Amino acid sequence: MTTAPPSDARTPGATGRPSPAPLPPAPGGSSPRTDPVVRALAVLLVINALGNGLFLTVSTLWFTHGLGYSASKVGLALTVAGLCGILASFPAGRAADRYGAKPALVALHLAQAVAMAGFAVARSYPAFLLLACTVTAGSRANSTVRSTLYAHSLPATTRTPALGLLRAVNNVGIGAGAALGTTVVALGHTGAYQAAIMINAATFLLALIPLRTVPAHLAPAPAAADDEHRGKRPASALRDGPYLAVTALNAIVNMLYVVLEVALPLWLVNYTHAPRPLVGTLLVLNTTLVVVLQVRATRHTGDLPTAARSFRTGGLLTALACATAATAAHHNPAAATAILLTAVLLLTLGEVTSQAGSWTLGYALAPDHAQGAYQGVFQTGVSVTQALGPVVVTALVLPHGAAGWCTLAAIFAVAALAMPAVSRRAERRWAPMPPAGTRTGP
Repeated sequence: MTTAPPSDARTPGATGRPSPAPLPPAPGGSSPRTDPVVRALAVLLVINALGNGLFLTVSTLWFTHGLGYSASKVGLALTVAGLCGILASFPAGRAADRYGAKPALVALHLAQAVAMAGFAVARSYPAFLLLACTVTAGSRANSTVRSTLYAHSLPATTRTPALGLLRAVNNVGIGAGAALGTTVVALGHTGAYQAAIMINAATFLLALIPLRTVPAHLAPAPAAADDEHRGKRPASALRDGPYLAVTALNAIVNMLYVVLEVALPLWLVNYTHAPRPLVGTLLVLNTTLVVVLQVRATRHTGDLPTAARSFRTGGLLTALACATAATAAHHNPAAATAILLTAVLLLTLGEVTSQAGSWTLGYALAPDHAQGAYQGVFQTGVSVTQALGPVVVTALVLPHGAAGWCTLAAIFAVAALAMPAVSRRAERRWAPMPPAGTRTGP
């Protein structure tokens, strides 16, 4: 399941330059499970995820049956909203760098609570479209600002394990919210749907309570020790070609969420003999495995080379999952069920492994003083995938059957195999500049 990638705990004297050496143990051997900051972030996430899971379960039915909009109008609104989401990440990151991630997150939660509550009474289509854009843009901005908050409030030495723990907690919250949403759908009353929408709006406000205990830190100023690197440092995140390349490869592999949430359900229902209720089982299996495996997957991503290899392994497992799903089309229900379960198992292993690697890459390749802007770039890549991915799988993959799946598998494999070399190039841009007048070649 998707997720939002958690004392000033920054390494003393850090310059924002990634080190090729393995990260040292956390001071005092502390664990993310006992860190009060991680605990506060976990409570924030589980509250918000509960509302998100509830909303995801009831929203489509409420928009079409409750508010009375056609599927085409809802689809148009969500498409426009997705484009708005693409534009929201980078400015949100810049704002987090300038004003602090914590104040920016408070402002976003307040805006999202108001916009979400509006869905309960949005009988005008222009108002519905505006709310959809506001909610989606707020969601993407929220992901960027939270990523920046993790950079500012969590030590680099334990950040990736902490993110694994937070992601597991997030999935627990989404699962609980989805279960509550199932009850709302079963009731089917207008009042129940509106109550669900308002509960989700309230979770944005309730999540601000644990946020109060998270230390508020501004981005550090560029260190004087960075002078020797200034000749190679890009003027801005948008001009950092190697980082943009890492972002693009991460965005491609992040399309695995579209495979899980869009491609596999449509493939199961329209192209295989597997029973339709299996769609829910596949999503539950994925959510459960992420909760169980995500923390473990972060144990071997402590430096850039191992993180890139982890990402490569995850992308290749995702490619294998696509190739496996392609074989489910012409089998009896039992065989198709077994194949699709195997595909989701492989896809989930690819998900937790690639995500663990991408967290280290996204943070370690960004300068400390501009984590917000760089996380904004990284999240923009994810937003592009979420907006365009469904079009890719429904128009270019599914109609072509096994050939379409194999093409998608090849795209995942190429992106995964390219990451180690691309990340090495991104790391080399931090190498010290030679002293003036030094000859660097024949």
